[in-house]
Amino acid sequence: MIRDALLLQLGYNASLVAVGATLLGIAAGATGTFLFLRKRALVSDAISHATLPGVCLAFILMVALGGDGRNLLGLLTGSAISAWIGLLCLGWLVRHTRLAEDAAIGAVLSVFFGFGIVLLTVIQTMGSGRQAGLESFLLGSTAGMLWSDAIVITLGGALTLALLLVLRRPMTLVAFDPEYAAARGLPVHRIDLAMMGLVMAVTVVGLKIVGLILIVALLIIPAVTARFWTERSDRVVLLAGLLGGMSGYAGAAISASAPNLPTGPIIVLVSFVLFAASLLLAPGRGVLAAVLRHLRFQKRVHLRQGLLALAQGHLIYEPLTLRLLKRAGLARPDGVATDQGRARAAKALRDERRWQMIRSDQDYEAAAALYDGLRDIETVLTPDQITELDRAIGGPKGVVA
Repeated sequence: MIRDALLLQLGYNASLVAVGATLLGIAAGATGTFLFLRKRALVSDAISHATLPGVCLAFILMVALGGDGRNLLGLLTGSAISAWIGLLCLGWLVRHTRLAEDAAIGAVLSVFFGFGIVLLTVIQTMGSGRQAGLESFLLGSTAGMLWSDAIVITLGGALTLALLLVLRRPMTLVAFDPEYAAARGLPVHRIDLAMMGLVMAVTVVGLKIVGLILIVALLIIPAVTARFWTERSDRVVLLAGLLGGMSGYAGAAISASAPNLPTGPIIVLVSFVLFAASLLLAPGRGVLAAVLRHLRFQKRVHLRQGLLALAQGHLIYEPLTLRLLKRAGLARPDGVATDQGRARAAKALRDERRWQMIRSDQDYEAAAALYDGLRDIETVLTPDQITELDRAIGGPKGVVA
């Protein structure tokens, strides 16, 4: 069943939802990256909750004018206006009051969402309000999606991506260093507004599929997931868009493969699965990579301490140290050094004395700053410098092997 859904073989509506969710995921992932890099992830929460009054007021207005209150384009227009007003209120509170941004976000979010819930309750008392289905905008609902709905979502997502491509360079600069961007003459405030406008556009477009409560996850989770895999901002944007698209496509397919599975929550859960896998398995920043680095570091420490103990004729009581020395062929089971072990131990002891000389000589201040007890001295000093140190220490000269 899932295979048929992934191959778009479950019918017209399921295919529409899958395509729309994929495009939404790409737009949300790429756009949310700049919000994440700007450290304003919670702003998307305020924007999404601020859309609810606009949806309700648009419905009331369209019904009052004798139209179809459930027209998606009209509802999205109302939500966009409401979200923009909420965004302006948020900006005004931050700039003209002593409220911190998180406090202003909490105020805007709660007031707009509370007003929207009141309007939603009023609509339920209207004659046509009971069948309006506006509560689906809270968590998303794709049942009965029309071709016109899919076109609106597709065009909205495509336009957002196009604007993102145009503005990506100034938004990247502002996200990383707004002071430097301002020094270069960039209008930081306007770029911030443009960034929030793109987030608002994705939020509005995603109301039908994911809903205003869960759209925040689709904006932020792909960006956070992509960050585990790369250090370059352009690749983070690309990967976030790809991961968001994968989440949307797979989530829509899974929800279509079984009855009564909500599309929006499934998309968010798929996005979380990708995040959890990246958290564990990413080669540079993942948990598994960190554990392996720690184990390698621990092994190096034990080998180093074991070699120094062998060089000074001390007995080795630590089982792990002895086991590592035996595995490396540096010591016998009784703890006596092998020929290779004696050579390595002498080298380790001499390197330790070299480092002591470096750390006590101001001429080697830069090299001394790199000392961590494990670094090979040959990676820091030239052979001539090592020979000079050996001359000062006395004994064998130029032992660099």
